[in-house]
Amino acid sequence: MAISIALGSDHAGFELKEKIKIWLEQHNYPYRDFGCYSLESVDYPDYGLLVAEAVARKEYTYGIAVCGSGIGICIVANKVKGIRASLCTSIEMAITARTHNNANVLCLAGRGTDHNLAIKIVETWLTTPFSEEARHQRRIDKIRQIETKYEYTNYVK
Repeated sequence: MAISIALGSDHAGFELKEKIKIWLEQHNYPYRDFGCYSLESVDYPDYGLLVAEAVARKEYTYGIAVCGSGIGICIVANKVKGIRASLCTSIEMAITARTHNNANVLCLAGRGTDHNLAIKIVETWLTTPFSEEARHQRRIDKIRQIETKYEYTNYVK
């Protein structure tokens, strides 16, 4: 299956997102930019949600989401059932996110990670396969069970 990317950021992640777009184009990864489209202040939940929903609907293989710290947009993405978003600030974290967690959304810190390092993280994350060892799959299955147990309708009054 060809890899495709849902890409999004808030204003603090905009410049890094634009660099990632150039890298994706240079390496022939199809992507859709879900915004934002400038440095004008916006709210990261809006863009993290768009990326996560597109991946959850299987319209895109993976998502890459960027905000200032990477934390907020990662929290938002992980609210969407079926998403395993990981904030990666090192190559080692990118490898673990894919091999152990089969992460499907990569979150990055636009203000906290050197842009050259961030591109190396993207490359590593996109080219590292899930290990498929039984222990890792067992843990992902437990995550899915938790998602089912705590679906939105189960705890909102």
